Amino acid sequence: MKKIDTAIARQAFDHALLTHDQAFGEFFLAKLLGFTISYPTDMCRVEFPVLDFMFNPQGSLHGGIVALAMDVSMGHLLNRLHGPGATLEMKVQYLGPIRSGNVVAIGSVLRRGRSIAFLESRLTDADGALAAIATATWKVLPISPRSAGAPTT
Repeated sequence: MKKIDTAIARQAFDHALLTHDQAFGEFFLAKLLGFTISYPTDMCRVEFPVLDFMFNPQGSLHGGIVALAMDVSMGHLLNRLHGPGATLEMKVQYLGPIRSGNVVAIGSVLRRGRSIAFLESRLTDADGALAAIATATWKVLPISPRSAGAPTT
């Protein structure tokens, strides 16, 4: 059984500890996993490198990491376009294993009402092949002064 590269795992953890903030795009897990988050044309793109500490016992990217990246791509998009939200339910279909390279999850809005939004995310592997699809129902939350970026006391 192959062991993970502890130097890379430790470097990722230390980087996350030093640079995280409890904010969109800056939270600890996003930093730990090396997420780069951008917003091209009413979408949210989450890109990250596949590292061995992210693997399941079969040697491929763990489905929980895939689901997290897809959830972030949808939640960050909803926050950017309409304000904060909470995942009510999410379905992920895993289409194939990922073992290396950079992966990209692209979140998009399918439909949004006043209190409920429907989003999807598509995750591709380093070759651009579709590796997973997620759909989710989100509760649109009221915007609080804190989530709107207003100073707090």
